[in-house]
Amino acid sequence: LALHVTGTDYFELVEDTALLSFADLFEHTLVSEDPSVARAEYLALSVLFAAERGALAPTPTPTPTLDGVGGVGGVHNVGVQALEDARQQEGTLQKLVSDVARSRYDEGYERGVHDADATKILEAVLVLKKQAGLLRHGAKARALAVLFWSELATNPTRAASVMARARGAARLLAAYPDSTATQRLVDDLGAEVQTFLQHSAVGARLGADGRDARAAAHYLIEETGTGAGADAGVAFVLSSEAEQLVAELFAARDTAGDGQRALQQDLAAALPLVDRVALAQAWVDAFVAAGKHVTLAPAALEAVAHLVTSAPGTALARTPSVALGSMVVDGLFSQHARIQERKLVVRLDEVLDRVRRFSLERVPRFQAFKKQRMDVIEAARKRLKLHELVPKVLTSFVRNQLVSDVYLPLVGDNLAKQMGAAGAAKRTDLMGMLLLISPPGYGKTTLLEYVASRLGLVYVKANGPALGHDTTSLDPAQAPNATARQEVEKINFAFEMGNNVLLLIDDIQHTNPELLQKFISLCDGTRRVEGVWKGQTKTYDLRGKKMVVCMAGNPYTESGDKFQIPDMLANRADTYNLGDILGGKEREFASSYLENTLTSNATLQPLAAREPADVHLLLRMAQGEQVPSTDLKHGYSGAEIDEIVRVLKKLTKVQQTLLLVNQNYISSAATDDRFRTEPPFKLQGSYRNMNKLAEKVVAVMNDDELERLVDDHYRSEAQTLTTGAEQNLLKLAELRGRMSPAQTARWAEIKKGYQRAIMQGSGADDPATRVTNTIAGLAQRVEGIA
Repeated sequence: LALHVTGTDYFELVEDTALLSFADLFEHTLVSEDPSVARAEYLALSVLFAAERGALAPTPTPTPTLDGVGGVGGVHNVGVQALEDARQQEGTLQKLVSDVARSRYDEGYERGVHDADATKILEAVLVLKKQAGLLRHGAKARALAVLFWSELATNPTRAASVMARARGAARLLAAYPDSTATQRLVDDLGAEVQTFLQHSAVGARLGADGRDARAAAHYLIEETGTGAGADAGVAFVLSSEAEQLVAELFAARDTAGDGQRALQQDLAAALPLVDRVALAQAWVDAFVAAGKHVTLAPAALEAVAHLVTSAPGTALARTPSVALGSMVVDGLFSQHARIQERKLVVRLDEVLDRVRRFSLERVPRFQAFKKQRMDVIEAARKRLKLHELVPKVLTSFVRNQLVSDVYLPLVGDNLAKQMGAAGAAKRTDLMGMLLLISPPGYGKTTLLEYVASRLGLVYVKANGPALGHDTTSLDPAQAPNATARQEVEKINFAFEMGNNVLLLIDDIQHTNPELLQKFISLCDGTRRVEGVWKGQTKTYDLRGKKMVVCMAGNPYTESGDKFQIPDMLANRADTYNLGDILGGKEREFASSYLENTLTSNATLQPLAAREPADVHLLLRMAQGEQVPSTDLKHGYSGAEIDEIVRVLKKLTKVQQTLLLVNQNYISSAATDDRFRTEPPFKLQGSYRNMNKLAEKVVAVMNDDELERLVDDHYRSEAQTLTTGAEQNLLKLAELRGRMSPAQTARWAEIKKGYQRAIMQGSGADDPATRVTNTIAGLAQRVEGIA
């Protein structure tokens, strides 16, 4: 038995001792069926057993009640007599059984199949039960009771005591069948029968257990309280099949000589009871196997008890019964090993005993098995954190033109290398890696989560900040802290699953380049990586498997330094900057800023659920084009169009500012510090910034209010830059053309000081280096004068 993550190569052997104790049930899927009991049998007999307890309530929906039963809203407290009455009314019993089957949705009944078959079986059982009398008790229970009584007869005092107790229990059972006190008396006598079976070794010989002993006690109690047994000695009922089997055995022995008398003398010899039972059982089994008596085989155990207790002089009184013991039910629709050619032989005592034992033993075990299995699965789900592996795309995600026309084709090209493309484009050398670099807030993580969701991939995201700069190994034991260990385990779990997995190392600027180097071999033709699973080192060979490796990060680290990706890893990766304006796609990139604001702005929010074409038409209106309102797919009022267009006009102005900021952020990140002429620019113009501003834009704003909104936003953003706040705000004012004379002078002073600091070197440099840098700077000045 193994735990398996669907769609992947992850298999983990189950080591739960409690679950493994149910090994015999592993192949079974239904509580209502196993090789020994058909579903239709279980349904039919469970209706009968519930009726015997007066606890049958198959449906809570209002339906006509059975005659003489009463109750409102369905069939309630249906007794056996009510079932018999329902059998006499065409269609009533069928409806009752169908209601029960419909209410037990987890037992796997097919409508019109199992309920129809169960009705036929129940009808046969009711017919047999009506005239069977005490033959309704199982053959084993009756045989054990007879053997117990034969042994008891050797001790008259004890026999009289048991007889008195049994008769008292019989009267109590007739008056209060469901009373706890009554059942306690049955249990007491059953314990006494069990003691006899153990001490005499008859129980081990016949394969009887405590439940069989209790059934024998129940039969003995009913036998003493009925007929002649109520006032005189006990005359045990004997089925016609068992009587016939013994008579034919004696006849066969007489034909062979004086065999009957010899056999009876052997069985009457002063042997222990268990030896006499063994001898009789051997004779009966051999006789059944050798002759044409297979149909009498179910009565073999009862015949054994009759042989042992029928010796002359010590024979027990028997009452032969001519009651019909079995029927053949035909025309069945369901499939089971017991049903042959659409026919099922129903033997009353056998089916009652077998299905009752199934209900009392196998059904509770199966339910316990299901519960334990679910407990193991839930524990594994929590341990493996499977809920984190399901892609959950943001509800605010907008699949705009840039995503559809630019980003997804780029990602798709890389996935074709890593997973394999369909058709002629399929490659055998699956390799590579997808590396997304952009400023924060451009949807790198969201885009990959969307791709994983659309492709049905398991989404494993390792968090870069949680890994930290101190994590350099894929061994969880070497992680510096608990959170880092959890992320490393997550990476190894992705390797363990292997197939249909998208592994994302997010925010790699917060990780150690040495950790990223571990993925180099995974991204070339070998597609192998060394990992650690459950404390054991393991080489994962991912060639030919649908395993996608992605990394995402920003140009700067959390300290403001530029992040360096290992060269050998970068050479194997397809690297894309989602914040860069790709050649020929400037319009789509600019439009994406506005398309992503649809869910953030209250006025534009309804557009997110409408035709995308309407958004582009309204954008053209905001840009001054004359677009007929009849071209719009949705029916807009004039006032609604006017408000949307006015908001889009204001957002277009915000968009232009953010595009400038974005371009300068990327340009600054790409510039080497040695060649800068001004401080690095770290304010961002991402989708996230656009959404923050868009939610505050309303149609009635004037231009001055809009500019102040942008000023306030970036003033707040700059506070996180600490010492770089002033210089970044001055650069932003320069980009926007909103610098005052004082700001212009201050900006010029900052740039001059920055250049001087670059020439002199940092405080960490030694004095000689700083002097050399200063002389080099003077040389540049002299060259400029020349």
